[in-house]
Parts: sequence; structure tokens; C-alpha cells
Amino acid sequence: MPISFDRSHDIYIEAPPEAVFDYVCNPNSWPKWLAASHRIDSVDRALKSGETFREQWHIRRGEVVLNWKVTESDRPHAWTVQADTDFIGPIVIRYTFERAGDVTRYTRHLSNPGRPTAPSDEQVRRTDEEAVIALANIKRQVEQRLAQSADQRV
Repeated sequence: MPISFDRSHDIYIEAPPEAVFDYVCNPNSWPKWLAASHRIDSVDRALKSGETFREQWHIRRGEVVLNWKVTESDRPHAWTVQADTDFIGPIVIRYTFERAGDVTRYTRHLSNPGRPTAPSDEQVRRTDEEAVIALANIKRQVEQRLAQSADQRV
């Protein structure tokens, strides 16, 4: 019987939701903030519902190619992608963007609704550690991009 696995992580970013959305929903940004992501084959912009892209992913078991499809794109509120795999079932990633005063609360929700087996405690720990690093990378990248844009306008 399949096992459902879900993890959510969030961070506050000093940027409007549109800026965060445009950055993280462009798969070409993923290798800049996500350690497992090594190569993306996609147009260089935030993707819309129905669009697809390929990601070369490096995990402990080696290289894996994931074929993603955007199933939701509601700029600047939410974005969802899904990849079907033969090793852990479907992977669904959903991003949400919530304005909180002058900052954006960015949430990354990872779902694996049809795992053949439950993840080990070590896998859960690594998932959480990698998410904390990825979110910090996103925060730094987006805030730096905004600061550079502001400097160029002055």
C-alpha cells in the first residue's frame, strides 16, 4: 500500500510576492538554490500551467531525470508542479506566496503521495536540512536581485 509523505518549509523574504514568484517559478533558478538540481531544460522565465521542463537531479542513488509539468500557476499566489517517477512515485511541489506587510512568506510544500515505502528518519532529516539551506539561498538571491535593481534605478 502506498505511503504519503509531506513536508512544508517556509521563510520570510524582504521582497514582494511577484519577485519571489518570478524567481522560484523559473526552473532555471533551481540549480542556484537547490543542491540536488544540476541541469534544467526549460525556457528562462516563470512557467505557466500546462508547460513542462526537464531537470537532471543528483541524489544518493545517482543521476535521475525528472520530467515536470506545471499543474497550477496563479501569479503571485501559488505554483504547483508534478513529476512522475518509477522509484518513489509522483513528486508534487507547491509554492505559495503570502504578503506579510513589507515581506513575503514563501512556503515550499513537498508531497510524495504514492511512495512504495515510508522514508527513513535519515531521509526526513536530510529533506528538512536541504530545505532550510534552499530557502536561505532563495532569500539571499531574491533580496540581492532586488537590491541590485534598486541600485541601478538610482
